[in-house]
Amino acid sequence: MAKLFRAAIVGPPGSGKGTISKRIAQSFGLQYLSGGHFLRESLKGDTEAGVLVKTYVERNMLVPDHVMTRLMLHRLEQLNSCSWLLDGFPQTLAQALALNNLYQLDLVISLNIPYETLRERLSDRWIHPPSGRVYNMGFRPPRVQGKDDITGEPLIQHDDDKPEALMVRLRHYKDVAKPVIDLYKSQGILHSFSDTDTDQIWPSISSLLSTKIHTHQLPNTCQTQAH
Repeated sequence: MAKLFRAAIVGPPGSGKGTISKRIAQSFGLQYLSGGHFLRESLKGDTEAGVLVKTYVERNMLVPDHVMTRLMLHRLEQLNSCSWLLDGFPQTLAQALALNNLYQLDLVISLNIPYETLRERLSDRWIHPPSGRVYNMGFRPPRVQGKDDITGEPLIQHDDDKPEALMVRLRHYKDVAKPVIDLYKSQGILHSFSDTDTDQIWPSISSLLSTKIHTHQLPNTCQTQAH
């Protein structure tokens, strides 16, 4: 009988989680669920989840653990017959423990990218807020400077991505992520990768996944598209 494969990817802002996640999803047929994208989608609809998230976003507050967990676990229930990859969840120990209660992860990928690389990437990063599309002026610029390729709408740079805010952000990430990483390390499912270039990391991640997923013989019955 085919066994479902469940994985997560963790890493600081600018570590390339989104790029790596999309490559994994395309190469190995996993459903890809991004916590950030899911929250943005929730805000668009007049759903219970959207109303809940909006109350925090409008006040410029972080979505608390119990709300994030409730929303993401409900979404994962809809993907119950799928093999999936999570990006941006779990972010805290409370979220990781709640996820653990329902699902046993097979693999957690941790991206350890040098600070200088993160600083360079984020200072060059511009975003299309409605879609979450990310551009980098160094290696993936928009076709028209300052404009989204698809809609032509303006791109913005988050204050959080500016150098003076970045150190605070990264320190906060390390404090919050350490217990999560320690948990997965203790379970023997954490695999860390470090380089300054996503293309250099990718072959090692691809090779690891080929080995791990081969033992699962993924079912191809999952039709639901995740985000």
